[in-house]
Parts: sequence; C-alpha cells; structure tokens
Amino acid sequence: MQNSPAVGDAVDLQPSSTENINVKLGAMDAIAEEIDAIEPKADVEEKEQNDGATCQPGKRSMVWNHFKRLGEETDPNPRAECTWCGTTYACHGKRNGTTAMKTHIKLQCRKYPFSQRNLDKKQKTLGFEPIKGEDGLEIGAKVTIVNFSVEACVKALAEMIILDELPFKFVEGEGFKRFVRVVQPKWKPPGRLVMAKECLKVYQHEKTILKKALKGQRICFTTDTWTSLQNLNYMCLTAHYIDSNWKLHKKILNFCLVPNHKGETLGKVVEECLVDWGIDKILTVTVDNASSNSGLIKFLERKTKERKSTISDHKFLHVRCCAHILNLIVCEGLKDMDTSIMRVRNVVKFVKSSPSRMATFRSCVEKEGITCDLVPCLDVPTRWNSTYFMLERALRYRKAFERLEDENTLFSLSVREDELAEADGVENSGKVSKRTYGTPTSDDWDMVRLYTSVLSLFHDATERFSGSQYVTCNSFFMDMMLIRLEIVRLSEEQENDLLKSFARAMKTKFEKYWKFENVNALLLFGFVLDPRYKFKYVNWCLKKCYEEEVVKQMIVEVKAEMSRFYGWYEKNGCHGLQVQDVGQSSNKRKFLSDENGMASLEKMKFQFKMHLEEEDNLVSKSELERYWMEGCEIDNDQFHLLGWWKANSAKYPILSQVARDILAIPVSTVASESAFSTGGRVLDPYRTSLSPKTAEALICTQDWLRSPTRIRLRDYMDEAEKLEQGLARMGLVFEELLVDMMTTYFCFASAF
Repeated sequence: MQNSPAVGDAVDLQPSSTENINVKLGAMDAIAEEIDAIEPKADVEEKEQNDGATCQPGKRSMVWNHFKRLGEETDPNPRAECTWCGTTYACHGKRNGTTAMKTHIKLQCRKYPFSQRNLDKKQKTLGFEPIKGEDGLEIGAKVTIVNFSVEACVKALAEMIILDELPFKFVEGEGFKRFVRVVQPKWKPPGRLVMAKECLKVYQHEKTILKKALKGQRICFTTDTWTSLQNLNYMCLTAHYIDSNWKLHKKILNFCLVPNHKGETLGKVVEECLVDWGIDKILTVTVDNASSNSGLIKFLERKTKERKSTISDHKFLHVRCCAHILNLIVCEGLKDMDTSIMRVRNVVKFVKSSPSRMATFRSCVEKEGITCDLVPCLDVPTRWNSTYFMLERALRYRKAFERLEDENTLFSLSVREDELAEADGVENSGKVSKRTYGTPTSDDWDMVRLYTSVLSLFHDATERFSGSQYVTCNSFFMDMMLIRLEIVRLSEEQENDLLKSFARAMKTKFEKYWKFENVNALLLFGFVLDPRYKFKYVNWCLKKCYEEEVVKQMIVEVKAEMSRFYGWYEKNGCHGLQVQDVGQSSNKRKFLSDENGMASLEKMKFQFKMHLEEEDNLVSKSELERYWMEGCEIDNDQFHLLGWWKANSAKYPILSQVARDILAIPVSTVASESAFSTGGRVLDPYRTSLSPKTAEALICTQDWLRSPTRIRLRDYMDEAEKLEQGLARMGLVFEELLVDMMTTYFCFASAF
C-alpha cells in the first residue's frame, strides 16, 4: 500500500521526457489549481474552458499544464502529448477541443499521481467504518482501508444535506470550503445546482430499493394533511409493514401536494401514490376523525374492494387514530376549566414573566431544598398534554411557590394585577370578561394532584399509542379497558363533585368512540395474537365491565370474526402447509363401523375412544384453534413479541402470516404527523422557492436514510427546559454585566 504524500513532503514528479522538465517546475506550486481543473464543472464552465481559440484572451484550459502541443502551429491536424505518460490526442481548436484530454488526466493517466485510476489503486488510507446493531443504531467502529472517490464524496455530501436539512447553498459557504480544504485537499465540492441534482439521484436510488422491499408485502397506512407557510396543502402517506425477518418498518412514501382537503380528492391522490409504488395489498388506513377522511376511506373501499388481494371486502380498512380519540376524551373533561388549574397557571406565568422574578423563585427553591433541575413550564391551554406537564412540574415546586407567597407580601396582588392586565388586552376583542382567580390554596394543590393522577393515565397511553418503531396494536385493548375502568370509577365513586363531573364528561365521549362493538376488530385480534394474553385476558377483563352472559356472547362473536379472517389466509395464502392430515383416522373409523355390515358394542366403544382421542388431539385442530388452546407465555421485560413469532413461525405457518400483517397496524397517525415537523423546517420562510417535488424528495429520503429513533416528547421537553434554564442564567449574568458597563460609562462621561 502506497501512502499519500503529506503536506510539505517532496513529491517525485517524473514526466515522460526530459524535455518537459521545465514545464513541471511550477507543478507543485499550482497543484491545487491542477486538481480543480480536472473536477467536473457545470456545462457553461465546460464550454468556456474549451480550446484557446474560443477562449477569451489570456484564458486557457488548465489541461495545458499536463499536455504539450506537438508540431508546428500551422499544422492542420495538430496533436498534444501528455507530459506524464506520453499519450497523444488530437487538439484542433474547432474539431476536437480539450474534453478528451481532461478525461485522460482525470481518469486514465497511468502516471499522473492524482488521477482517479491511481487514487483508487494506490492512494489508500485507513478509515473508520461504523458498526451497526440490530436496531440500526451505531454501536462502534472498525478500522478499514478506504480509497478516495469523488463520486463517493459527492454522494455522502448529498446525504448530509438531506439528513441534516441543510440548504443547497451550504456547499458554497466559505466555512465549509475551508473545512473541506483541510480534510481532503484533493477534492473541490460542486456547486448548489449540482448538489440539488445529486440529492434527486439519491432519492431515485433509495426509492428503487424501497420498491423492491415493498413488493409482495401487505401494507398498513397512515395519512394526514398539512398546510405550509406558502398556503399549500400537503398530504403525507406513510407505510407500515413487518418484513420476512420480523422487523417492523415505517416508511414515508409520499409528501405531495393536494388541491384541497375533500375526501374524494384525498382518495384519488392516495390511489395515484399506490399505483406509482406498485402496491396492491392494503390492510388498513389509520386516519384521524376529520370528516374528509371518511370520504377518503369510502373512495379506497370502492376502488379496491373487488381485488383478489382484498380481505373481507375491506371491512376493517378504517382505523381511527387512538391518540386523537384520547385527545377528544380529555378535552371534553377539561372543557369547563377548573379554578385550581387556572390558579396554578397564574403562579407559573408570574415566575416566568421576568428574570428577576425567576431569580427570586430560585432562591425559594434552594431554601426548600428542592433538587429538581427543571424549571416550571407554562402550558398551551388548548393542548391538554402541555397542561399535564405544567401541573406535574408545578407540584414538584409546591413548597417553593408557597414560600414565595409567604415571603413576598405583594405576590398575590402582583398575580391579580397580571391577570387584569391580560384580561384588559383580551376584553378589547370582546372575548372574555374581567375575572381573576389569584394564587392556589392548599385545597387547590390537592385538587391539582388528583387531576395529575388522572391525566397521567391518558398521557402514558398516548405515548404507547404514538410509537412507530415498535408494535402498538397489541396494547390498545389493555389501555382502552384500563381507561374505561378508571373513568367509571371516578364518575361513580369519587366524592369530589368537580372530579366526578370531569369523569362523566369523558365517559360520554368514550362511549361514542370506544364502545366495544364500535372498535375495529383487527385491534382486538392484535391483542389476542400477543401470546402473553390471548382470549384469556380478554375474557377476564371484559367480566369487570359486563355481565358474564354478555361477555360470553362477545367472545363468541370475536372468535367467529377472527376465524373468518384466518380462513381467508388459509384459503388464499399458505396452501399445503398443514401439519398433519387427519383423514387416515377418519377413514379407519369408517372402516371399523362398516365392517361386516353390522355394529357391535365393542366396536361402538372403540369408536367412542377414538372420538375422545381426536377431541384431545391438538394436531386435528387448525393453527388458530391450537393457538387459542395453548397456555399463555410468561410476561417479563425480556419478552419480545416479534421475536416470539419469528421463533414459532414454523409451528404456525399460516397464523404467523396473519400476525405479520395485523401486528404492523399503527393505532395513531403520529408517524405521518411527525413528517410535518420536518416539512416545516425544510419549507421554512427562507426556502420558499423549493418546488413541491424537491421538498417531497428531501423529506422522504431523509426518512429512508435516517437511523430509527424513538421520539419521546417528555425527553425533548426536559432538554428544552434545561436549555432555557441555562440561557436564563446567562441572561442574568449578561444583565449584571450590562449594568456595570453602563455605570462605568456614565462615570467616565461625568468626569469629562
């Protein structure tokens, strides 16, 4: 292996002939210019750098640093010789140009040390290659030998632009150019137009790979719409599936423009996207409760109902977003905002209104010995989860708020003044009246604690529903029943009238969307296909809410529906995979009963014995029945649902295919909604000129290239609060420094 020359080392540059030594004397001083000369340029630059006959005076192509013209100037067929290897090319100014010579220097010359040919074979260096774990995340790196490649550098730069949401003009920034000159002096990055085309090439390449992966898969979809800053309507279509290796995938297929939000229009756009991707097998489409989405579902049902790949005439196609339903349930309870929550919001708003108030509050925190590093956060009244975070955080600082009120006699008065000032501003618009709530009392804090305990149940369920990197449909039934039992308990047993009213309002909304018969049966199947629970848990849980006879009827209906769903796979999916044919035993029974044309008591007893054996024999049952009858797996932290089905796919060849399709169903549209956050950053006010096709390519390719990550809102909020706290402290220091500087300035000014 030949090492690359270091900066400042002597380099032996040997031309093919001693006559060309003088031509090479300035080569080392102009080596950067020589490298630049062989890099691909835009079409305009190529035209400008043709032969000297067509160039402006004094402007020649850089290839003449590597070639020498042969013969006389008046030669009608002139040729030029490479000063490195001696190869000659025709170089007539009008007929030939310099393209062939430039290609020779860049790719073919055997002796030019910086040609691609020599760099690939000789200029090898040591590098680090990342090692990825089973979840796709980097767990380390290994040393490997790498070659310098211009194409690889351009592709990596395009991926960096896509992944880090950088503008195309980033490659033309002075700081980036300096960085590249230090890291790799052999390479000059292309301009923004070239990088834009390269990003589209990466998109097309990754799309081709994903098309192959989706071929033959039954897909579950989520979709949602969004309006950008440019007042353009976008629709995001996300595919969810489990591959043959039992790995769950979430891929954004399209982020495209839609003329309007009408259901028929959305349905046509989704159909066009499916045709473009060649997807024929659809299981479910998860959408929120917008009325237009019902039109979308009806359109897809009408257009795809007659396909051979359609199961149960798309009876289970429509899945309502569970996170959205939870939001409706909680908002119904919080619609009449309680006084206790308003008072806690007042004190949080007070301490966050100025640095001096926050400093006073921190001193109270220190005196009370509270070790929480996160400052109180203010909520968005229309977002119940932010209200939950505010109340939970405020409860940690309850003693600090109480001390602040005790030490500051004007605390309550200041809070009411802030309320009045805010009310004055809103009252001018004719929306509210001047009503004040003041600061929270001891009873208010106790009430807030009750609210927090109830909202935590909904918050935890929302986080489980919002996952996209793990199975979610297996937890829906358990969370739904837990929420129902808690709402019923609060509405019937709670002595506090406010909390009872809060629970009853939520119960009404719960029954509207999650009454047992209104729930999509596939979500129940997904829970049953979790071997830790099966129908045993369903039966046990339903008995807590319904009469025993009603529960029996429910179980019978769900089993019958699941058997019909399984029967479609048995008929169309996995022929010839039955474990054992029991026809032999039935033929034997027929033979014994018909022998000699008469029946005897002994024969009848023998037949009854065989009947009992067949009843107890699990092999005679279908895979689905055997799965129901077998015991439940032990529930522990080490249990992995998809891993269990992967290990038992040989035991349940047909049922495992059913599980692969059902367990991929997402119970929320968060996967599609998260794309709008990316869209808002890509289509920011400074990049409004991006075409919709380019925006779609950037957003989709980022999703395909990015390593899988779990998004936890709580972690991001905590990180944001820590940053805010740090900036606040810096602000206090800066404020003190500014006061000192101004004092010094006025002292000098008065002296003169």
